[in-house]
Amino acid sequence: MLPPRHATQPGGKMLKRLLRHPRTQSGLAYLLGLYLAFAYRTTRWRLEGTEHIAQHVAGTPLIITFWHERLPLMSRLWELARAMPGHAQGPQAAHVLVSQHRDGVFIGAVIRRFHLDVVLGSSSRGGASGIRLLLGLLARGDFVAITPDGPRGPPRQAAAGVAHLAALSGAKILPCAAQTTRHRRLPTWDRMIFPVPFGRGVVVCGPPIAVPRHDWRAALPAITASLNAAAEQADRACGG
Repeated sequence: MLPPRHATQPGGKMLKRLLRHPRTQSGLAYLLGLYLAFAYRTTRWRLEGTEHIAQHVAGTPLIITFWHERLPLMSRLWELARAMPGHAQGPQAAHVLVSQHRDGVFIGAVIRRFHLDVVLGSSSRGGASGIRLLLGLLARGDFVAITPDGPRGPPRQAAAGVAHLAALSGAKILPCAAQTTRHRRLPTWDRMIFPVPFGRGVVVCGPPIAVPRHDWRAALPAITASLNAAAEQADRACGG
């Protein structure tokens, strides 16, 4: 015999409160970071399109873009870029724009362990302040990274913010993607890709995109197409 509905509600609410508690979130972020670090170390990585990022490693500002579904994989790009010749004279930091929502804060806690800085903001919440901060970072020659379809989608549709940022800053957009031969797709709105250890991985950098200052909206279809092309190239490289 099932218990009355009202008898099960307090336990469910308590569990939700526990999962949302800052200490719980911090612990989960730590464990997830440990898992990702293990998956990264046991995966053999290579970088395709080095010619597209090499010119920026020495210090030219750059806006790195990738679909939200590839977020758990893309910290490898910064690690690979840090190993390239000329990096010592170039940007010493990469900054990732994440949502101010609780989910974004959680993601930020995970990716900080991979030598990445976090900027809180989005197109829907805190976007203006986030854009201003990113403009300052680009002005001093740093890299910034944006998921143009995040944080809530629709998936694989570039929102206006990334093109606007490129137009205001004069920095080029680098469309990127990553994939591994061993991975799982999560049942999220973007079907996020999670790496599984002991596989092969690839990070793809496509040709940089220059966005005209006075016609930046016209660049959105090209940005979307370039991101899709990078994702398809990464998938093919890993047998997908």
